[in-house]
Amino acid sequence: MKTPYDWLTVSFFAGLVVLLLQRSSGPEEKWDPLYHYAFPAIACMATNYLGNQGYHIAALTIFIAAIAYTFHFLKPLKR
Repeated sequence: MKTPYDWLTVSFFAGLVVLLLQRSSGPEEKWDPLYHYAFPAIACMATNYLGNQGYHIAALTIFIAAIAYTFHFLKPLKR
């Protein structure tokens, strides 16, 4: 892990994993669909790749979109 993008995306992805595990350990009626986690996970990969290639504006735009998607669809602060 050499760049800030590595640290940023790995920490966000770890948060997604914790959220998924936390939600999946509860009652089945509260589970989120698994495909809701696909966009933020793929966005982390794209952010890391683009940021490491020097496309900083594109990388940060995708990362902000991933954060917005996560808060809109997965609502990590509610429940």
